Amino acid sequence: MTLQDYLYYIILPILVISMLLVFYRFLKGPDMPDRIVSVDLLITIAIGIIAIYSIVSSRAPFLDIAMILALIAFLSTVAFSYYLEKKNKNE
Repeated sequence: MTLQDYLYYIILPILVISMLLVFYRFLKGPDMPDRIVSVDLLITIAIGIIAIYSIVSSRAPFLDIAMILALIAFLSTVAFSYYLEKKNKNE
């Protein structure tokens, strides 16, 4: 079994299943912080899928895209948590 077979038949299905479960958590989240965490986790899983695709296709520019997506995810999580903190102080 080569690395590409391992990525195709084991890692990618696990990531897809986890993405479906996290998306279900996003839809059924009882409140806003749960949904924010699930969106952050969805983006993290998408970064993993992009990285695996970059390895399989031997295209390094996809890793740059994954890095930019990681930065956007981090900044959006910080912004949402700042918003929720300000919202709780005002109430």
